[in-house]
Amino acid sequence: MTRAQQTISLALLLSSLYLSVYLELIPLPAAIQQDIVPVLPFWFLVSFGAWLLFRLGWGMFTFRDTPDAYAELMEEIKIAQADLRTKGVTVD
Repeated sequence: MTRAQQTISLALLLSSLYLSVYLELIPLPAAIQQDIVPVLPFWFLVSFGAWLLFRLGWGMFTFRDTPDAYAELMEEIKIAQADLRTKGVTVD
């Protein structure tokens, strides 16, 4: 099963569970049914957005420049400059 199939299966399972609770097919106390169940999708959306922002921030916080990549890039630039010089292009 691919990751997309797993995600779709989980989404269908959770949405069918929510719909059964929302339509009162699964009995819950009245306070929960009236106060909590209607706002669950909004709570999920806000929580998902907060999680995504956390992941983005953590990725930026742990981002590291690698000296090896810098050296490799500078070497490629030198090779490209040498190639352009052989073709008569001034790069200085």
